[in-house]
Amino acid sequence: MASHHLKRLMLLRHAKSDWPRNVEDFERPLSTRGHGDARLPGLWMVENDSVPDLILCSSALRTRQTCTWICKELGDKAPTPKLEERLYSASASAILALINHVPETVTSLLVITHMPGVQELAMRLASVDSDEDAVMDMATHYPTSGLSVLQHDRRWAELDGRDAVMTNFVVQRA
Repeated sequence: MASHHLKRLMLLRHAKSDWPRNVEDFERPLSTRGHGDARLPGLWMVENDSVPDLILCSSALRTRQTCTWICKELGDKAPTPKLEERLYSASASAILALINHVPETVTSLLVITHMPGVQELAMRLASVDSDEDAVMDMATHYPTSGLSVLQHDRRWAELDGRDAVMTNFVVQRA
């Protein structure tokens, strides 16, 4: 991969959510722990020079709240998130279809979504050149606030399978 053409794709599972009674799944909020953990991926992005150019976020409450905490950590570098209803309960193929339509001007993309699609997509995209420990950690357990970081040198429209290098799988707790 030529470094001047590298693009970064970050796939984030929302932070820990609560399970209040009589609340539809779509409207479940973050739990107390989730509010504490949700800012950590954003902090990691700042510390690792991985601030996204674009954020695609599921429109479910818990993903929106996660996104708000991340954007707070990114500060004035945070892009305006694009809420995407199609990311709620999306399959890996549905998430990838949205990624395939990202403009080529975007060099760093953050997608905030849900299980199992987020894990399945990370597994689908991770090439044989990926960091083995990161792939094994991600494939074994993809907890809330888990962040897969992948790099590729293709057009967004060309991403399909085994064509991105997973460099990190980040899991942090407050």
